[in-house]
Amino acid sequence: MSPFALAACAEMLFLDLPFTDRVRRISERGFQVEIWDWSTKDVAALARTGAVFSSMTGYLRGDLITPEGADALVASARASVAVAERLDCPRLNLHGTGLDGRGLPVRPVDEPTPPMWSAAADTLRRIAEVGEEAGRVFTLENLNRAVDHPGTPFSRAADTLALVRGVDSPYLRMNLDLYHAQIGEGNLTELVAEALPYVGEIQVADVPGRREPGTGEIRYPAVAAALRTLGYRGVVGLEAWASGDPDAALDAFREAFTPA
Repeated sequence: MSPFALAACAEMLFLDLPFTDRVRRISERGFQVEIWDWSTKDVAALARTGAVFSSMTGYLRGDLITPEGADALVASARASVAVAERLDCPRLNLHGTGLDGRGLPVRPVDEPTPPMWSAAADTLRRIAEVGEEAGRVFTLENLNRAVDHPGTPFSRAADTLALVRGVDSPYLRMNLDLYHAQIGEGNLTELVAEALPYVGEIQVADVPGRREPGTGEIRYPAVAAALRTLGYRGVVGLEAWASGDPDAALDAFREAFTPA
């Protein structure tokens, strides 16, 4: 049995099924469920599935650095919290800026300036206050700029960790995505050790291809062993495309994070 709570993203698995059926299938396999944009979903139908929801996107629009973008981000975070309460979802995910349908930043930035860093920290403090009011945790996810999300500000794991550490609120944590970190920075076990006090969730996929563990270069059983040694007992979420059969992908994920 895995010492971690294992979750899987319904946006990326069982793509031949209607979305609510994907959620049921993942739940029936014994996994918690992660979703992205709630505004495109039948929230009432999702609530009736009986699934345990681990994480969902916590905003619809906005950014961390402009006054109007920050206001939009906080307003849509409040709307997202109301949906999270309906789904009893404890964590709501954020990025350095809004992303379009291709995963590209709505407001691209090559390198954030010092005033941008200060504005981002102020916005995230506001977000943490929203989380505290609702008893929900917002998580800031690191992304890779080389393959999937070029131009996204505050995207490196070091950036998201610095912002979360600076705000220092239990209602703002890091969503440490090891797929993105491997592409962007590597040294995953060292990164995990440094970031773990500020981590709200860990997400995984293999590199290259963003598929289930065992299909690429990351030795996920070694990462799992490091997490156990460090005392992590939280959620590990599979945010990956299946290389073939989705059930087999879930089996491989579970095996990678379950001690032999």
